[in-house]
Amino acid sequence: MQCANMLLRKIVRSSVLPFAAHHGMKKDLFPLSRTLSLSLCLKQDKSCEPSEKLDLDEWKKVMKSGLQEEVSEMVLEPKELSGLAAARETLEMWRLAGRAVPENISEEQLKTFMQCPSKSAKKKYLKYLHLKELHKKNDKRKMDEKRERRLEAQSQASNTDETKKSSFVCLWSSTMDKAYNWRAAQSMIFGQPLVFDMSYEKEMSVREVTNTVRQIVLSESCNRRSVDPFHIHFCNFKDDSLYHREFIKHYREAWGKLLITVTDQCYTEIFPKDKLIYLTADSPKVMKTFDHNKIYIVGSMVDKSIKTGVSLARAKRLGLETAALPLEKYLLWSTGAKNLTLDQMMHILLTLKDTADWKKALEFVPKRKYCGFVNKPVKELKKTLDLVNTLKLGKGREEIEKQFAKNHPKKYKIK
Repeated sequence: MQCANMLLRKIVRSSVLPFAAHHGMKKDLFPLSRTLSLSLCLKQDKSCEPSEKLDLDEWKKVMKSGLQEEVSEMVLEPKELSGLAAARETLEMWRLAGRAVPENISEEQLKTFMQCPSKSAKKKYLKYLHLKELHKKNDKRKMDEKRERRLEAQSQASNTDETKKSSFVCLWSSTMDKAYNWRAAQSMIFGQPLVFDMSYEKEMSVREVTNTVRQIVLSESCNRRSVDPFHIHFCNFKDDSLYHREFIKHYREAWGKLLITVTDQCYTEIFPKDKLIYLTADSPKVMKTFDHNKIYIVGSMVDKSIKTGVSLARAKRLGLETAALPLEKYLLWSTGAKNLTLDQMMHILLTLKDTADWKKALEFVPKRKYCGFVNKPVKELKKTLDLVNTLKLGKGREEIEKQFAKNHPKKYKIK
């Protein structure tokens, strides 16, 4: 209320009094009060001439101009803030109406909401933010539950086995890390090379590159803890690429201390072509045995959309030999594609290198993709299946009986 009175007094001083002085009136006739009184003027001279009358239209213009100047001086908030406040009020009304609106929204998101061209676009954007917020809350809840379970397991383990906190265990873990690093260092000199082709960044989205780097980190950890690790090569690796940034996020300061070889050269420039074998699920040639004298190449790619033939086309373009794992030969495949993750490929290759046993190696294939292992050769199984199908359909039974009678004349006679 006091602000309104002060504003009114300023308007009167700046606009009304100069206007009155211009028309020959005295300032004493306008006392500074809440109301304007012209009673003295009317008492002194009731019959005023038309030229001396107050022009109301001009007076209104002067009043409006003075009011606009005072308001422009006193208003400190910009129009953008008032628009954001109106948008927040709209969001609050929609939230009370039961619509999908996020609980917390930033100024950037609010500006994006204001820039939406239509009401339906605004609804869709708010629904997207609402679902994103729900996913974050769900992930946070899962992480909290996982942390609680881990803390409970640690407390139970500490109660049952107090020796885990002893200095001997810490000494043992540090000693094992030194042993693993020593094996990795030896593999860089004497070990069999294993190449990761890092030239598929343009073929993948940002999320797929992130998953690829995560699988390579698991592969490197598995290889470092192996009895006879590979000498890992990252070929076609570009500095400041998306691969590079994701690796730095995972390893941080340890990235420069990894016992692997990182180069921007192609593997054909480092190794002879006759020793290179590109492992791809699209290859028509099936890998029979693990060759310790060969250098195997694994494409560093996680393909959610299953783009077939990308790695095979690259190997053919470079004139390299290709091979695929014999999954159908040893596994009764049920559903899903025959593409495996990079860490699963690393487990399989390490097992083949150490044991040369396909059954042990293919145990790292996910159980959901196959029904079991093949006990008989695949050719015999196919013959048995063809015979069963033929007898079920009733086609060619006479030919089968004649062939069987010809092979076993004493046991079977044709009537």
